[in-house]
This record gives sequence, structure tokens and C-alpha cells, in this order.
Amino acid sequence: MSTTTGTSSTPAGAASGRPRSAGRRGGDSGTSGSGASAGPAQRRPGGRDLLHALPWIGPALLLIVGVVFFPAGVMFFNSTRDISQSGVDRGGIGFANYVEVFSFPYFWPIFGRTIIWVVVVVGVTVLISLGLAQILDKAFPGRRIVRLAVIIPWAASVVMTTMVVYYGLEPYFGIINTFLVDIGLVTTPEGYGWTRNPATAFAWSIVVAIFVSLPFTTYTILAGLATVPGDVLEAAKMDGAGPVRTYFGVVLPQLRSALSVAVLINIINVFNSLPILKVMTGSIPGYDADTIMTMIFKYIQNQHKIDVASALSVVAFIIVIVIVAVYVRVVKPMKEV
Repeated sequence: MSTTTGTSSTPAGAASGRPRSAGRRGGDSGTSGSGASAGPAQRRPGGRDLLHALPWIGPALLLIVGVVFFPAGVMFFNSTRDISQSGVDRGGIGFANYVEVFSFPYFWPIFGRTIIWVVVVVGVTVLISLGLAQILDKAFPGRRIVRLAVIIPWAASVVMTTMVVYYGLEPYFGIINTFLVDIGLVTTPEGYGWTRNPATAFAWSIVVAIFVSLPFTTYTILAGLATVPGDVLEAAKMDGAGPVRTYFGVVLPQLRSALSVAVLINIINVFNSLPILKVMTGSIPGYDADTIMTMIFKYIQNQHKIDVASALSVVAFIIVIVIVAVYVRVVKPMKEV
């Protein structure tokens, strides 16, 4: 009797345990299955959902159309017209203005200089910003003041900053030129006209562009450093990883999103930058120190060719779109680490 009772009670207990466990599993799988099949997160938005969202996204769409697409449309329309120096539209001429743009003997050198301008400014800015952000992320006396000081080039006018450097390079009274003479890099104050030579004026424009691009890039990377988990760094330290290996193996991958966005915004800003080059190279005749943006400005201001400048603007717009599309496709800025 006792054996029978024990034997019968054991399967009953096991049987009663199995259904409960299976029921939990079945309930979980059933819940997840129903959620996967009928959950709202998996449902694709339809036309009705878009109509419901339209009041919320409508103002943003209107702003995009008014600020981006409408000016781009007008620019493309003007690029296909024959517009006189006085602004009179003489009618459509198709793509003749584009043929004139690409037939410029100095177009391709200017295009190459534009690529150099963007690559050098963005590349050096990111490298310096990585070091600055790493320093500003550490605790040291006066860190708050130093962080505020880094913002100054960003808060100041770009034209004002460029003018300070421009007059600082003047041969006789420029403080930068005097300093270079004092340390022996320049033999005589009047011996070199930094802003009169296309190569040196372009080089100093790159220096100014890097200087004014540092604050935004540094603070973007600094924000990325704040998101690096402390336990991950502690685990790397416990595993015996040194500072260099920890930075390149742990910290830098965590900065991927912040770096990607910073580089993308800098590419667009630097490509479309005009004030720095206009101030530093504006007094140099010809096109030996120009990028596409300054070339557009010269065609509008000096030659009054609105139609050709519009065609060149469309070309520049397409170049930026292609660069951004390739960058987003390859780098995937929003991809999680």
C-alpha cells in the first residue's frame, strides 16, 4: 500500500510539475508568438497612420520644403536660363550653363582643392578633438573654466576670428607675423606676404577652419565619452588592458555614433564654408586659392553671371548629396555598436 501510494504520488507530483512548467513555457511562447504576429510594433504603418501623423510632422515638412526644396528648385531653374548681368531672363538654354561650368580650365583644380580643403580640415579637427575631449573628460582643477574657454571660437563670429588672423599675418604690424620673425621662422617682417600668396593663404585658411571647428566636434565627442559605461572600463582594467589598448579597444568603438555624426556635420559645414576663404584669399586675383564656394561667390559678385553661378551651385549641391549618401551608406552613423 505504501509502495503503491508512493509510486502513485510520485508520478502525480511529477505530472503536476510538468504541466505547470510546460504551461509557463507555452504561455510565454504563446504570448511572444501572439505579440510577434499581432503586436503593434510589428505592424507596418499604413495610409491612415500617416494621415494621423500629418498634423505633427506637417510643420516640419513645410519648413523642409520652404528652406531646402524650393530654393533648390529655383536654383536649378535659373541654371537652365540665360540671365543677363542686369538680371533679365532671356529664356531657357537647356544645359548650356553646365557645359560652360565643366569647360572651365580651372574647374577641376578647384574641385580637387575643395576635396583637400574638406578632408584636411575635417580629419585634423577630429584628431585634435579626440585628444581635447579626452583631456576635458578628466577631473582637474579649473576644468569648468577650460571647458567654457573651448566654446569661445564657436561662439565668436567666424568673420571676426578670420579677420584677427588675417591682420595678425600682416608683414609690419601683424602680431602673428612678428612672432614668427622673433622665433626665426621668418627672416624679415616684409619678406613674406602670407595672405598674398595663394598657397600660404589657403594653408592659413585651413588653420582657421580647424580652429573654429574644434568646439563643436570636441563637445560632441565629450558627450559620447559620457555614455561609455564605467563598468566596461573597469572590466577592461581588470583584464589587464593598458590605457592605450583600453582606449582603442573599448572607448573608441563606443564613440562610433558620436564620431560619425560629428564627421558628417563637419563635412557639410566645411564644404559649404565661405567666410574664411573669402576673407583670407579674397584679395588674391585669379582662382588659384579658391574652392567651389568662393568660385560661386566670384561669379555672382564680379562677373554677375547668375545663371552660370546657379549651375555651379547645383553641381556643388549634387557633390554634397553624393558624399553624404556614400558616407551614410558606408559608415552607418545610427548603427548601434
